[in-house]
Amino acid sequence: MSEEHQATQTQEYEREPVPESELKNWKSFLGMYAGEHAAGTEFMIGPLFLTAGVSAFDLIVGLLLGNLMAVLSWRFLTAEIAVRHRLTLYYQLEKICGKNLVTFYNLANGILFCFLAGAMITVSATAVGIPFDMEMPKLTDTTPNNITWVVIVLVVGALIAVVAARGYNSVSKAANWMAPLIILAFVACGFVALGQLGVSSFSEFWALWGEGSEPFPGQIKYTFWHVVLWSWFANAAMHIGMSDLSVFRYAQRPQSAWTTAAGMYIGHYMAWIAAALLYAVYLKSPEAREFLANNEAPPVAPGPLAYNAIGIFGILAVVAAGWTTANPTIYRAGLAFQAIIPKASTFWVTILAGTIATIAGLFPAFAMKLLGFVALYGFILAPVGAIIVFEHFFAEKLGFASNYAEVSGVKVNVAVLLAWGLSFGFFYFISWSQGVFLSFLTLPAWISCGVLFVLLSRYFNKL
Repeated sequence: MSEEHQATQTQEYEREPVPESELKNWKSFLGMYAGEHAAGTEFMIGPLFLTAGVSAFDLIVGLLLGNLMAVLSWRFLTAEIAVRHRLTLYYQLEKICGKNLVTFYNLANGILFCFLAGAMITVSATAVGIPFDMEMPKLTDTTPNNITWVVIVLVVGALIAVVAARGYNSVSKAANWMAPLIILAFVACGFVALGQLGVSSFSEFWALWGEGSEPFPGQIKYTFWHVVLWSWFANAAMHIGMSDLSVFRYAQRPQSAWTTAAGMYIGHYMAWIAAALLYAVYLKSPEAREFLANNEAPPVAPGPLAYNAIGIFGILAVVAAGWTTANPTIYRAGLAFQAIIPKASTFWVTILAGTIATIAGLFPAFAMKLLGFVALYGFILAPVGAIIVFEHFFAEKLGFASNYAEVSGVKVNVAVLLAWGLSFGFFYFISWSQGVFLSFLTLPAWISCGVLFVLLSRYFNKL
């Protein structure tokens, strides 16, 4: 059998439980989560926190608490349900919601994941472009600004899509290979930046942020609770939104989800702070001071920031970091699209997802506005996860049908549609009309959706 044919026949158990013979131990997830979350987003998010004017306490303590809440969400919600049913998010939702309703959700889910992966392709491209003296995108850029940028993004995106299309094993192996390199690079960047900033004590380190500052032009001010809730819900779609059912269905036990702590505290803690230090070095440069003097936000380009600290190793690390984030994200998007057209090859729908992600990567806006975009996509997708959580824990106790669409044959579960629509619409209106940051409303929208689903299911879903 040819290598191409083997690739297109990748078995991912999209519409059946993962068999026991395919289960993986905790080490497989450790590499994947360390690689995915000590990755491309971190090179963007750390500096973006500085543009939001955070204080030392907000950043250091806020991240500590928010990331803890994320780990607990993966362990006691996502993994518990994943190991019990061993189904992808998309197939499990189909059983509950009905084919027509879940098709709309899968399309939205897949596209949003593609946009996120596109931001990571953007990150890698900023590193690849350094040897070509490429003009880097600015914080305010939304469209491609030169042909070199376009060519590099297309090449990087194509390579990432092919790896993701080869299935979970390829994604996991790529993460395991690259994770140590990326983690070492973040540690090195952090220490080099501390040296460049002249920091020799913890008090001097704390003083870098001090009591915070005014946000840069075009950015909003982040407080302690902005940091806590944003870091908790940065991956809301994956944990309370249940997208990582598709990953942890391979776990032997739910305890494997403790490995997400590697991603949260190496990536979303150490790496964010290290990346913020790189940006703090850049802010002292004449170029950055000129931007600020003109009331403009200095650009956030991960490639040059890392290169300035650790040279060629920094370029390689940024490329790998974008790669290891985009790979599993495109893999998840491919599963979403495959659920819409189940007869299609998983390989080719993942290539489709990679193509969309690459096109998105051409537009720097997804990366430069990453804090706001991540808050939005988590807010949209997370409440649907409440449907699965509330059914899993309360269906039998409260006397309403599990997998109602499957057993009744309906194409649209009205209880699900109304629960998501009402909770999303109400809380998004609050955000829009009152200017409330979306991460403050993600948990209320999630709880509201779950409660409404239970109440409406008891009324509509009688067998």
